[in-house]
Amino acid sequence: MTGDRIILTGLRGFGYHGVFEHEKREGQEFVVDVEITLDTRPAAASDDVADTVHYGELAEEVVAVVEGDPVDLVETLAQRIADTVLGRDAVDAVRVTVHKPGAPITVPFADVAVTIERTRP
Repeated sequence: MTGDRIILTGLRGFGYHGVFEHEKREGQEFVVDVEITLDTRPAAASDDVADTVHYGELAEEVVAVVEGDPVDLVETLAQRIADTVLGRDAVDAVRVTVHKPGAPITVPFADVAVTIERTRP
């Protein structure tokens, strides 16, 4: 990914995603990191938030996806987030990492995450 970036790390939302029934019933916290590539020069020149991606609004949109309709796979959730972010005209590319700290794994672990990168078609 080349260009200017806005990076949000550690966004948290409670969702009901997972392959197992108990995951869909009980839910769990998901943590999301989003890195967007865009041209920040218009915003730098105007000093106007309207000329960039408002990161507060972006954070709310990402968490809304996490807290929205359940899916089985973290990969699907990551794609939904990427699609939402790429829906903003100013965004050229996005990298999304979805962490599932409560993943149903039978051995000790620190984190499970899926990272995808998508560009505007």
